[in-house]
Amino acid sequence: MATATEVSTIGIVYAVLVGLLVYRRFDWRAVYPALVKTATLSGAILFIIGAATAMAWALTQSSLSHALAAAMIAVPGGKFGFLMISIVVFVVLGSILEGLPAMVLFGPLLFPAAKALGVHEVHYAMVIILAMGIGLFAPPFGLGYYAACSIGQVNPNAGLTRIWPYLGALVLGLVLVARVPWLSVGLL
Repeated sequence: MATATEVSTIGIVYAVLVGLLVYRRFDWRAVYPALVKTATLSGAILFIIGAATAMAWALTQSSLSHALAAAMIAVPGGKFGFLMISIVVFVVLGSILEGLPAMVLFGPLLFPAAKALGVHEVHYAMVIILAMGIGLFAPPFGLGYYAACSIGQVNPNAGLTRIWPYLGALVLGLVLVARVPWLSVGLL
């Protein structure tokens, strides 16, 4: 019925109305600082996304995607070697780009190569989406990591000690998914 943005706006209006009419404890003086904080946080996140989009444009213009795809196909090790190099590449891409530009740049180039090597399309999609997700939160460039630190008001340096065990568990899970295709396609 509504998008996430519309639902969040409805939630804010609902909270203000309930605070005003039901609980009668709404402090109007708190609205302006909250709006300033929201605008500052939104600006920081939009700046991060804008930088990632500019990076995607630069990669597109440099034809790096074609050269990288050709190098990935030539990696020894067959299907598993291709999956492992795909994991490394998409973790790196996920940390410096936003997910959609990376998929648009490399998806059309790498899916036919994966299919030619005998990798199921759904399995390959699961592997690269999980790798992109890990890259999104991988320091030192992970866009999601810095956005989460900004939202949680945590110094990125302080969050480093807690993110590494989490990322390690995610990488082990990703390697397991890459190694056991049934986890992705077993119930299709």
